[in-house]
Amino acid sequence: MLKKRIYQSLSAACLALAVGACKTPELVQKNESRTVPASFTGTSQDSTTSARIRWKEVFTDPNLTALVDTALRRNQELNITVQEIEIARQEVRARTGEYLPSVGLGVGAGAEKAARYTLPGATEENVDIKPEKRTPDPLTNFQVGAFATWEVDIWHKLRNAKKAAALRYLASVEGRNFTVTNLVAEIATSYYELLALDNQLAIVRQNIDIQSNALKAMRLQKEAARVTELAVRRFEAQVHHTQSLQFTIQQRIVETENRLNFLVGRYPQPIVRNAASFTELVPPAMRAGVPAQLLQNRPDIRQAEQNLAAAKLDVQVARTNFYPSLRITGAVGAAAFNPTLLTTLPESMLLSLAGDVAAPLINKNGIKAVYYSANARQTQAVYQYERTVLNAYLEVANQLSNISNLEKSYEQKTQEVQALNQSATISTSLFNSARADYTEVLFTQRDALESKFDLIETKMQQLNASVNVYRALGGGWN
Repeated sequence: MLKKRIYQSLSAACLALAVGACKTPELVQKNESRTVPASFTGTSQDSTTSARIRWKEVFTDPNLTALVDTALRRNQELNITVQEIEIARQEVRARTGEYLPSVGLGVGAGAEKAARYTLPGATEENVDIKPEKRTPDPLTNFQVGAFATWEVDIWHKLRNAKKAAALRYLASVEGRNFTVTNLVAEIATSYYELLALDNQLAIVRQNIDIQSNALKAMRLQKEAARVTELAVRRFEAQVHHTQSLQFTIQQRIVETENRLNFLVGRYPQPIVRNAASFTELVPPAMRAGVPAQLLQNRPDIRQAEQNLAAAKLDVQVARTNFYPSLRITGAVGAAAFNPTLLTTLPESMLLSLAGDVAAPLINKNGIKAVYYSANARQTQAVYQYERTVLNAYLEVANQLSNISNLEKSYEQKTQEVQALNQSATISTSLFNSARADYTEVLFTQRDALESKFDLIETKMQQLNASVNVYRALGGGWN
């Protein structure tokens, strides 16, 4: 009776410990918010978006499309992301194999000699066995067979790990798409900047000619005693300033060309372009759609979403470490002390089958640390997802506002250039008739040059703003 009660008490204690071992710590989990405003600006909720338009339909300049086509094949960063996709794909294959049985073949051989003054040696010495039936000394052992191990995926630990790897693979694909989006936008932006610099350089060279002629006229005026040496020097300094500006722009052109060559994945060479077409370029019209479409169109948002889903599965995988695991092992083959006896069946047959169940009982700090870390990474992924969505919305909103303001600014700067061009003509005429001071001519020419530069800069900003809206909406990768 007492023995029965002891067994019952031990059974109850073991059951209580097992239940306690399977109990997981409480966690504070954070859920992501997928709520976005109804529209980007005002009350418009037009769902037509430019994100679905292929980049070749947005950028129609053949020189630009040729650069993008080359970059999509040769850009190093893009090729690096392709290899990251391959790494993620192989990780999925590895995880898939973990929850399937592992089977292998093995061949082994060994020899053993028991010491005379040990139990096996003394037993063998004292047993009277006919010489022809004695085992060889030293004892040899030859084995051949197949063995298998299988961890039974009771709690879907291995399957969830495989699903998490698959989600990270999809995230790497979205990462590659996001790289394509940024690459297309960066090439277009640099290309338009190069066209703008070409036009600014042409304006500078025209002004150098104009200012050089004005300097010659000023020297003639000095010889006629109509102006002083001060006026000549001021005009000469202005010519040197404009010539210095020419070399500055030439350096920027070289750097911009090299940046484009880097993006294309090649060593420096001239960039084919038609600078004269810059003033005729019209920024492509962009349709923003509604903010909710960003969740489907932006590759970085979809990448963050896949990483978040994978992080949630990681928490489930870490939780199963608190539960018992079941492993089954088995082997079948033949073993004998003489290789010629391996085929003697069933005497040489070797069979084994075993199963073990194990669960953590005490000192679970390591398991808890993994569990808490997985939950922290999941919370981090939530913040990263929400941050990515917020950043995408703000990028679109900023660039839409930028397009509107740049359009108005371009109109004003166009009128400014016209007014200053007329002012330069008038100031020169008045100076020749001695009705204006030479400083008025200098200041007017300088202002006219700066206004032309500003007009080209604004034109470039308009084109780049359209590119940035297209990128911010998630276009360019499909």
